[in-house]
Amino acid sequence: MNDTAQRVVLATEDDPLILEHGGRLDHVEVAYETWGELSPQRDNVVFVCHALTGDAHAAGEGGWWANLIGPGRAIDTDRYYVICPNLLGGCRGTTGPSSTNPATGRAWGMSFPLLTMRDLVAVHRLLLAHLGIERLHAAVGGSLGGMQVLQWAIDDPTAIGHAVLVAASSQLTAQNIAFSGVARD
Repeated sequence: MNDTAQRVVLATEDDPLILEHGGRLDHVEVAYETWGELSPQRDNVVFVCHALTGDAHAAGEGGWWANLIGPGRAIDTDRYYVICPNLLGGCRGTTGPSSTNPATGRAWGMSFPLLTMRDLVAVHRLLLAHLGIERLHAAVGGSLGGMQVLQWAIDDPTAIGHAVLVAASSQLTAQNIAFSGVARD
């Protein structure tokens, strides 16, 4: 299995990321990992969106979905090129509250802009554009990751061949938000 961890800058002061609620990020760095080999036609890409407590390390030793991603597994890296990025605001290598705010030189902290599901997906789409990938064989995600896949499929249904949502919905009840708070702790 070809396991690689990489980082790429996808937004700069000259080409900022404008967020759905009007916020602006002049520097967006994304950490991501890949497994498998990209086909010459670039048609074998499976994009994995992680849950709230996840990160880009979905497969391989210590990967949070290692039982699903790998040779001969459900997401077979002998057939598919798998990409899993850290999500925007996730703080594990991708720009988030612990990143330096270019305007102040200090960590963003609580001043980090409010994000929407569309903002998270917009960064995923920027990553794919950077990698020269126009269409996904599949996008897969559980919980918050599934919500990202759902948003992506709604906003750009032709970009995804198969949308696989696991334990996800289009909205959360107050009870579910409370359970998520307990899970984060």
